[in-house]
Amino acid sequence: MANERLRGATTAKGKSLADLAAAVDVDPKTVERWISQDRMPHRATRAEVARYLNVKETYLWPAVADDPRARSASRAELVEFYPSRSSVPVELWVSLVEDARESFDMLAYAGLFLPEHVELVPRLIRKAREGVRVRVMLGDPDSLAVALRGEEERLGEGMAHRVRLSLRYFDEALGVSGFELRVHATTLYASLFRVDNTLLVNTHVFGAPAAQSPVLHLQRVPGGRVFDHYLASLDRVWTEAKSVDHARSGGNDDGQSRLL
Repeated sequence: MANERLRGATTAKGKSLADLAAAVDVDPKTVERWISQDRMPHRATRAEVARYLNVKETYLWPAVADDPRARSASRAELVEFYPSRSSVPVELWVSLVEDARESFDMLAYAGLFLPEHVELVPRLIRKAREGVRVRVMLGDPDSLAVALRGEEERLGEGMAHRVRLSLRYFDEALGVSGFELRVHATTLYASLFRVDNTLLVNTHVFGAPAAQSPVLHLQRVPGGRVFDHYLASLDRVWTEAKSVDHARSGGNDDGQSRLL
């Protein structure tokens, strides 16, 4: 039985089978066998294919979900479980930022607790200057998603206000090489904080503030799927988000940043 999902995902990306083969460093005939004979690649190659095509590995190869080794690796990704974000030690947030060597990603609506309590912005500026790729995604304060979140938490305009305040904190980092700030209008089911191969997932619960909702502390493990599952979501929001830059004149009339 042919793997039409793999064929379709490759076509949807606008790539040929030869392109896919080159991207994951295998022979084109191997890719043909994956499709025509429904052969399953090794775990590392499956992960590469899924990332390249921007789809879930289990979509391309559903049998992976039943692989005992994959289930074991995914369980091993969980380092710690916190019943609420407020129970995560401040020292952990600080150490994560300080330990960043390659990348720091933040996806939230406001995430105001970080710039207010751990001096996040100065730390990120220093890290960006040291060569760390910093990507911060906050909610668009004028978006329907932020307005709806405010209503759900019974904050009304308070949510948009918190986002704008958070954007003000990050304003000083705009223009720093290696740092990029974007705003998004995405419905978030979790706020994500990624440092290299470590990820904190702050789940969202309807009607409850993020600070009162559970946090998963994950560490990327070869063969695991949970870390990469969340990372794929983060990357997708990044591609759809709008860049923020400081006006050449030093800001808009109200002193705020502008969207590009």
